[in-house]
Amino acid sequence: MYQLLGNLALVEVSSFIASPTIGLYCAQFGAEVIRVDQIGGGQDFHRWPVNARGDSFSWENLNRAKRSVALDLTRPEGRELLLALCAEVGTLATNLPAKGFLAHEKLEVRRADMISVRVMGWPDGAIALDYTANAAVGWPALTGPDERPVNHALPAWDFIAGAYGAFALLAAVQRRAATGLGGEVRLPLTDIAMGTTANLGRVAEVLHTGHDREGIGNAVFGSIGRDFVTADGVRTMIVAINERQWQGLVRALALEADVARIEAERKVVLAGSDSNRFTNRDLVFAAIERAVGALTHQALTQRLDAEGVTHGQYRTLPEALEDARLFTANPMFSPCADNPSGFAYPAAGAFATIPQLERQPAAPAPRNGQHTEQVLADHLKLSSGEIARLIDSGIAGIAR
Repeated sequence: MYQLLGNLALVEVSSFIASPTIGLYCAQFGAEVIRVDQIGGGQDFHRWPVNARGDSFSWENLNRAKRSVALDLTRPEGRELLLALCAEVGTLATNLPAKGFLAHEKLEVRRADMISVRVMGWPDGAIALDYTANAAVGWPALTGPDERPVNHALPAWDFIAGAYGAFALLAAVQRRAATGLGGEVRLPLTDIAMGTTANLGRVAEVLHTGHDREGIGNAVFGSIGRDFVTADGVRTMIVAINERQWQGLVRALALEADVARIEAERKVVLAGSDSNRFTNRDLVFAAIERAVGALTHQALTQRLDAEGVTHGQYRTLPEALEDARLFTANPMFSPCADNPSGFAYPAAGAFATIPQLERQPAAPAPRNGQHTEQVLADHLKLSSGEIARLIDSGIAGIAR
């Protein structure tokens, strides 16, 4: 964590991945993020993966460094408290419906410079999840070995939406500071997915060619890159992303004769042309496959490292957790014992490293309602007697 956003407060009313990520990234840089949930936890409170008693490791890690307020949002008085809190803080991140009780037009009646960042499914308000947005924009068609689409296991659009949402929030806050104006930012997952697809050139490609590209499995589009298996059975991804790495790969695997044969057979020149190499990847891959298959992984690593060729061994996550660079000696991780799950383990802090600042350890996630009393007193200036009444009547909840 870093204390760079100490002057920013944010109310978060959200679930699952994209919207909580907005608050997480802000909290990791020092913002006061007040997560408001239903008493007992929202719909993602027990989302897998979980421990034996149902505590969610997903929820625990997406909500680190936040404060928790628990309210009965099914009751008018609970909703009124949330609306009052949003108006007092002035900044909201949510994935609740655009036309619901947290609609921006209802909030700006209470505070004219209110800022709302809202994660949505489709721009018209229709429901979408990362997995359906991914299917809608066509990426799974490129990842399978044949005509069957293959989904990616990582909910990438959710996390891109979260990062973009944090950026958009700070942009809106800067605009408010300069002009006094608030406003709503809407982030449909389908627009995040389609816009990212366009930024990668895929939209222009299909409009230009009139068709989609073929699925190429683990190969890297437009360059020489694919997974290969060494003599001792280690599967490794090798990528020659530029001319320097291609020449290094040829030297590392002694492919000079193979390259000359391919050039003569196909009447092409592979040097200096990613296009020629990719177009003739069947023969190039076959040559690499033979060379890699004759080497142990250790020998292959030594050769590729000597020539500056990018490569990476395929691992399981348990294997990755033994890597010092990734985990055991990575300063991004710090011990965290006070987790709601009761399980102590190294937790991730801010992804960025700021050499000029001391990195603070990752903070735990709150327990449901852990900060209800403090937030209601500090932000809404409620008396201890009024807070006690809200708790006794079941409108506000506290951690038990």
